[in-house]
Amino acid sequence: MKKSDIALLREYKVVKHNNLIQRSRYELSTQEQKIILYLITKIKPGDSELDLYEFNIKDFCEICGIAETNGKNYINLKKTISALTEKVIWVTLDNGKETIVRWIERPYIDRRSGTIEIKLDELMRPYLLELKEHFTTYSLYYTLAMKSKYSIRIYELLKSYENLSEYTFGIDELKKQLSAEKYETYKDFRVNVLDTASKEINDFSDITVTYTVEKKGQKIDKINFRIKPKKDIKERVETFKKIEKRITPKEITGQQDIFK
Repeated sequence: MKKSDIALLREYKVVKHNNLIQRSRYELSTQEQKIILYLITKIKPGDSELDLYEFNIKDFCEICGIAETNGKNYINLKKTISALTEKVIWVTLDNGKETIVRWIERPYIDRRSGTIEIKLDELMRPYLLELKEHFTTYSLYYTLAMKSKYSIRIYELLKSYENLSEYTFGIDELKKQLSAEKYETYKDFRVNVLDTASKEINDFSDITVTYTVEKKGQKIDKINFRIKPKKDIKERVETFKKIEKRITPKEITGQQDIFK
């Protein structure tokens, strides 16, 4: 694939209804999230049905900056997609009830042609198709260099609240949305989730974020995020440089690919 084609595909937009972002909880690995986001970029603005979306494994690896490793990526990608078929997302409906939606219905992998076909679950339709209001749009490019699964998820959440310039989460609420309840102490949550995500979002995305905390007694109760779009040209250029350095294939830079 030509470099110009790769650059173009990396700029394709992820468009989701805010309910899918703000009123859901799920646990996906970094790889699983990137596959789902890549699939979503294949939805065209005028689509009224969720199609069987096809992509070439080699092209996907190039777009995500994954070095080719003699069939290893095929095996890893197959394992990741297999795991995705078992993953669900809990979504809160307008009536307050929660329901389960699967990410994908069925994958088809053709090793001979090096292609994968995936059908997103039909219940995803209202969250991905014919969106007129209450949706969030961002470029796939800004997630490609992120290695932490929490970075992508927090970026998406904060991007959906970007117009407010700030947003406050209850710490227990945020842990639940991120499926990060295993971090019982604030210190562990801060080090493994908040600080890592903030750094990757600031380094690799189109927004900058900072956060402060509120206490209830002696316990951290809320996280206040401030969200600022990167409008300065120099700042944006520096971000692009950092992204390109991170997603340059490892045989050139010695970096680790995202499937490890």
